[in-house]
Amino acid sequence: MTRLPLVAAAVALCCLVQSAWAQPTTPRQVIVTEIDGIIQPITAEYFIDAIDAADTSDAELVVLVLRTPGGLLDSTRSMVSRMITSRAPVVVFVGPSGARAASAGFILLIAADVAAMAPATHAGAAHPVSGSGEKMDDTTSQKAASDAAAYVRTLAEARGRNVPLAAEAVLQSRAFTDRESLDAMPALVDLSAKNVDDLLMQLDGRTIKRFDGRMTTVHTRGAEVRRLDMTRRQTFLSAIAHPQVSYILMTLGLLGLTVELWNPGLIAPGVAGGVCLLLAFFAFQILPVNMAGLLLVVFGIALLILELKVPSFGALGVGGAVSLILGSVMMTDVVPGVRVGLGVILPAAIGFAAVFLFLGRLALTAQMRPAVTGVQTLVGQIARVRAPTAPGEPGFVDIRGEIWRAVSSVALPAGTPVRVLRVDGLTLTVEPADLTSPKGAD
Repeated sequence: MTRLPLVAAAVALCCLVQSAWAQPTTPRQVIVTEIDGIIQPITAEYFIDAIDAADTSDAELVVLVLRTPGGLLDSTRSMVSRMITSRAPVVVFVGPSGARAASAGFILLIAADVAAMAPATHAGAAHPVSGSGEKMDDTTSQKAASDAAAYVRTLAEARGRNVPLAAEAVLQSRAFTDRESLDAMPALVDLSAKNVDDLLMQLDGRTIKRFDGRMTTVHTRGAEVRRLDMTRRQTFLSAIAHPQVSYILMTLGLLGLTVELWNPGLIAPGVAGGVCLLLAFFAFQILPVNMAGLLLVVFGIALLILELKVPSFGALGVGGAVSLILGSVMMTDVVPGVRVGLGVILPAAIGFAAVFLFLGRLALTAQMRPAVTGVQTLVGQIARVRAPTAPGEPGFVDIRGEIWRAVSSVALPAGTPVRVLRVDGLTLTVEPADLTSPKGAD
């Protein structure tokens, strides 16, 4: 009898071991995201969605593969704030070799739980610029730089990275190679890796200090690497939220509306132009726009319109084209490290000006030509009086093989050639005409 409790305990233990062994275990996950382009609201939304997915799936790690020339500070702050509150540690990896993390990308690198760079990469040059792309005065520039430097110092200190060098990247626009970042004392980054697989291998078993001071050990060996791409919506919006793409869309939109304006009824150019222009306006809402440049573009279009109306021997047209080019350069130079080259601006601006003037000339020439159809074509034609007509009394005339009602301020004998002065409904106002007129009666 004393053995029964021991047997029962052994059976229960075996059942527990068997149930635990049979229970499926969820493999560890590492979520990998990639940003290749400027930092703006759409890329920030994509990165935040990735961290949300990592939190809900209990992922071991979030890896951001970063290649960027810079971007908007507001979007960068949103990404950093979500990075700090992430359940899973966040790794920012500047790669592959030859990539860079400039300006806003440097801030993301400093803010990460683990900062890594591939060989032959560089980061830095994080001096802020005006949100509208306009040149700031010295006082405003110093204030913006001091604010950004304090922000970067805070992040670097919390992460245990080189605070003076991080501040110099903002205040002096310094950039650092991967070796310089690693060899600094203390270092700006934590490790160097050839690729994501090499990065995960080095991170396996590593203890990471989180922003709030907690220590977390990550296990990446054998973990499932889940690459999270942008949604179709995010891919599309991110593609058009680029200064070069948005400028091309604006140019195509203006061209389409110009063709529709001078050729009413074509419909297709107007619809396509309207869609392109709306997409460009959406991009300009995401990206900061230099208002002085935008006003120069509008002024250039106004000069092109005046060129069609005022004889200036081409001066207004040339001024409009120059204004378009200058405005385009100023309007699109709004993101540090990202600008629309003259190779795109010059053909687009000159092409738009040429098409606008060419179609405008054709439209105005067509408007000034005499009508060739309708009753207005009777004005100036020669008719013949069918029967004697008293002054102010209605009579009838023959013109173009038709009989029309006509009135005149003078008496008209039968057979008198008359010239049509105007058409009032179905009545012609006529006057005696010279028989040598080049327009003969039918």
